[in-house]
Amino acid sequence: MVHFPLHPDTPAEGITLAAMFGPSKDIEGMNVAMKVRMKQEGLPYGTRVNTFNSRLAQELGTWADTQVGGDTMHKKIYQAYFVENKNIGNIDVLVELAESAGLDGSESRKVLEERRYETAVDEDWTKSRQMGVSGVPTYVAGGAGVVGAQPYEVLEQLMENAGAEKK
Repeated sequence: MVHFPLHPDTPAEGITLAAMFGPSKDIEGMNVAMKVRMKQEGLPYGTRVNTFNSRLAQELGTWADTQVGGDTMHKKIYQAYFVENKNIGNIDVLVELAESAGLDGSESRKVLEERRYETAVDEDWTKSRQMGVSGVPTYVAGGAGVVGAQPYEVLEQLMENAGAEKK
């Protein structure tokens, strides 16, 4: 996994999707379409009305990957952002999520306040730009890629084109 700076200028308090995209974007239709796709994959999806800066969540997730049981952190961040519409750019929210994932809350706060994983995420951002990533998620295989939440068949075709064999 490589982190990507999706809307890195989003303020700490977040903004509404309506303000971000303007009146021409059908926010309700976007939410309905995403709910359908996520349901097909067995993933929960709420009604998003805001977007939040994910930078600190990426840094905390990078730290969590170094901890026993840290993989749960990614699920907690997903749930908070895409289902509960929580501000994943807020340190208190992230510490609460870390604790709910079984990670040390005071250590996670130090990681965030001291920005211990800032450089690692910066390196990911540079790599994603070099790879030409323009949105999330982006799947890359065999020098080709697809952007966005895609049906299984599209990802299967990407892997087949890259020479992967079906199991």
